[in-house]
Amino acid sequence: MNIKVAGENALIIYFGEKTDPATSAKVQQAVTILEKELAEQLIDMVPSYASLLVIYDMLRCDHLEIRSQLRKLLGQLEESSAISGKIVTLPAYYSTESGPDLEALATRAQLNIEEVIKIHSDMEYRVYAIGFAPGFAYLGEVDPRIAAPRLSTPRQKVPKGAVAIADQQTAVYPAVSPGGWNLIGLCPAPMFDPKAEPTMPVQVGDRVKFEPINREQFIALGGQL
Repeated sequence: MNIKVAGENALIIYFGEKTDPATSAKVQQAVTILEKELAEQLIDMVPSYASLLVIYDMLRCDHLEIRSQLRKLLGQLEESSAISGKIVTLPAYYSTESGPDLEALATRAQLNIEEVIKIHSDMEYRVYAIGFAPGFAYLGEVDPRIAAPRLSTPRQKVPKGAVAIADQQTAVYPAVSPGGWNLIGLCPAPMFDPKAEPTMPVQVGDRVKFEPINREQFIALGGQL
């Protein structure tokens, strides 16, 4: 691990150079330990693929003190397996109606639409990071057979709940926004609700499974086309 200065009251901890489930599990393990031991000294923590940004309260500790505490606490990290976090099941209405790029992605992969849906929904994805927008969880890794590059021309408006693929990542758009990912379906479950507790159904380290549903189920769950 490597600790670097990231601002006047922030440090960033690097847990490795590659992104994999074991490294992600270490990041989440560190979040748990630091939340417990340094709660009063921290303002926020932002976990990512292989790093953790720690923002501390300068009125409660200084740079040298927090760095020393981090090194001591991070020494408690154990070799962690990739299996950690909770499993979250998200419903997904896969179709050419709800996923305008589904057919093109299937053609590119030399598969039929049903095969793409099965491959995508059979996988269990790890939440590697949350960013771009509140509730936008970067999930990996997509089966190489259906991995697809971002669109050459991003859409100006991607619908809320769009289930999408970009390279070997997949995600659900939490709100209407621009985006260049390949859209293969829609998820009726809210990915971010500022009035809820917790505000997001997933956090870094969790695992996500998509459950295929039909059009009627999608609408019954509050989905909109």
